[in-house]
Amino acid sequence: MSDVLETRWRVSDQAIANAVADETVILHLGNGTYYGLDPIGALLWKALVEGDVPASICDSILETYDVEPQQLAADLRALLNDLVDNELVEPA
Repeated sequence: MSDVLETRWRVSDQAIANAVADETVILHLGNGTYYGLDPIGALLWKALVEGDVPASICDSILETYDVEPQQLAADLRALLNDLVDNELVEPA
């Protein structure tokens, strides 16, 4: 199984998102549920929308935020799993 951080993702047709300051709000059109992403989650979402692999944003996050690389990778993997579980993204 490949690493989710090296996988290209496609945003679901059921998801619409709007940036609010440095955060992102996502609406799942199918179930009417809203999801909020903090600034790091918003950076991940932006990368996914642009077709980048999640790993591509790690260096810039590490330069901006005081987080250990292993913790960042674990957090991004957990968020990606949440996005998949909530049918907001799928492998491209």
